Amino acid sequence: MEAIKKTQAAPGLDQAQLVHAIERFNTDYCRALDDGRLHDWVEFFTEDAYYVISARENHTAKLPVGLVYCEGKGMLKDRALAILETSMFAPRYLRHFVTNTYAEPQDDGTIVAGANYMLTQVLMDQPTATLHQVGCYLDRFVFENGELKLQERRAIYDNLLLDNALVHPV
Repeated sequence: MEAIKKTQAAPGLDQAQLVHAIERFNTDYCRALDDGRLHDWVEFFTEDAYYVISARENHTAKLPVGLVYCEGKGMLKDRALAILETSMFAPRYLRHFVTNTYAEPQDDGTIVAGANYMLTQVLMDQPTATLHQVGCYLDRFVFENGELKLQERRAIYDNLLLDNALVHPV
């Protein structure tokens, strides 16, 4: 039987410590993606997580449509498995750069947070890196058993066009 996960507010963290904890979280999250560890990526989320990659225009218009849309950890696991074992795409290297993190604890124990991101990619058959996406993360975090987890991540990209295919999570 799986242990019950206890969700709690930011455990005794001041504002600077909370921002630092989220920056550390994002560093670990991006390292998992950049290293291709998609099964590890899934573990950054709660069981009931919501994850979407969407254009700024859709987000601004409050349209739920996204290039990637996952409700629940099961859909995230399916996405990771599909990328790792069944999808065919040109091999690539990714590098995430995340900055300007903010965090705002909420009365319900969650933390509303966000940051800007830039994602570059190098296709193995191309000589140069390209800018794949620029955008922002709009997040809702919770602490489960003392560990930060994403309850919701919206990756909102500013690009009007995406170079090549969107394969990997952002």
